[in-house]
Amino acid sequence: MDEPDLPRQKGDAASRLAGEDLGPYSQAELDDRIALLEAEIHRVRSHRDKASAHRAAADALFGGKSE
Repeated sequence: MDEPDLPRQKGDAASRLAGEDLGPYSQAELDDRIALLEAEIHRVRSHRDKASAHRAAADALFGGKSE
């Protein structure tokens, strides 16, 4: 069975999370959410740092553009 053609959601996941009503969540659920978000921040920063190191290595090897 084919999925119906639904419009794509606008914005990225962080934007959608920022607009979510937090009222229905308990304190424990909010603590869990904070822990998950902090883990995601760490994952994104780690990826950014690896990409930056990769870019710097490529620039050093191939003489990248100076900005």
